[in-house]
Formats: sequence, C-alpha cells, structure tokens
Amino acid sequence: MGDGLDEVVAAARHGDREAFATLVRETYDRTYTLAYRLTGSEEDARDVVQDTYLRAYRALPGFRGESQVTTWLYRITANCAATHLGRRRRHLHEPLDLVAEAPDPAPATDPADRAVVADLRVTLEAAIAELPPRLRAVVVLRDVYDLPHDAIAAELGITETAAKVRLHRARRALRARCFPDRRDAPPRPQDVDRAM
Repeated sequence: MGDGLDEVVAAARHGDREAFATLVRETYDRTYTLAYRLTGSEEDARDVVQDTYLRAYRALPGFRGESQVTTWLYRITANCAATHLGRRRRHLHEPLDLVAEAPDPAPATDPADRAVVADLRVTLEAAIAELPPRLRAVVVLRDVYDLPHDAIAAELGITETAAKVRLHRARRALRARCFPDRRDAPPRPQDVDRAM
C-alpha cells in the first residue's frame, strides 16, 4: 500500500477495533482538512469526517489494498462531502458569520507582502467556497493534495477528461474571481502557492 499503515489496515480489516482507532488517529488530520476544504465549514467538515469513518469501517473488510488507504479515504471523503453538500443545499439556512483564519505555513518577512498574501488567501478561500462542489472537489484534490488527473478521476468516479475539464473550469473561475482586473494575465505561481 505504501503509506506506512499496512499492518494497521490488515488488522482493522479483520475486525480489530483498536487497529481501526489507530487508523483514524493516523489519518484524521488529512481527512478533516480535505473535508473542510470541500465543504468550507468546520461543522460540515466534522459531519463529513464522521460519515467518512463510518463508511470506511463498514467497507474496510472489502478494501483490497490496490491503492493506499489514504487515497481510498480521500475518495470516501469526497463522496461524503458531495452527499452532504447536496443534502445541505436542500435545507439552506443562513450561516453564522464565524471566520476561521488559516495559518500561514511560510509567513513572509515583509509586512506589506504578508498583507497581500493574507488578502489573496481570503479571496481565494472565498472563491473556492463559491465553486460548485464538483469543481471544488477537483481543484482541491489537484492543487492542494497534488493528485494526478487519473487519481482524481478514480476518486470522483469520473473520466480523466472530465477531471481535466472541471479543473480548467474551476481554475478559470478562480482566476476571474481572484484577479478581476487581470483577466488576460494568469496569476503569478508564487502568489497562488503562498495563498494555498
């Protein structure tokens, strides 16, 4: 499997609950982060993670190990997030105005640069949150988790061509939202990298 959890997964597949608890502890942060990025809400992310591990627990005996368990969990998380967002859309309500700031993994030393990066991050996070779930999932899996197109297609149950088209559309929408005055000029890669 290649993710260092082979023995834990093998034990969990055979019903060892402590092994499954270990699997949850080892993968929780990445699973929660993906759920948060796909839903844009801490509360929704917690619900998605709970659904993810419930589905994973039920499906673990059938896990064949053809991919890493983390990749398998990403797919379950993406599917749970899509289901949750579809359910939430049917029951829309006005969210509270609670803003969680994402930590800056590599803060700039110049205060002006830090301010520009912070503004861009806020704009980018808002733009990602406004994307339709099917576009948001592709851009998060590709640009945040660095999954290749074929893995994204497998994760979301779509063709590789569809994954590429959705990624193109998502990036175009993000570029238009984040850089409205520079529609013809793409953002500088270092600006986007710092904002992600």
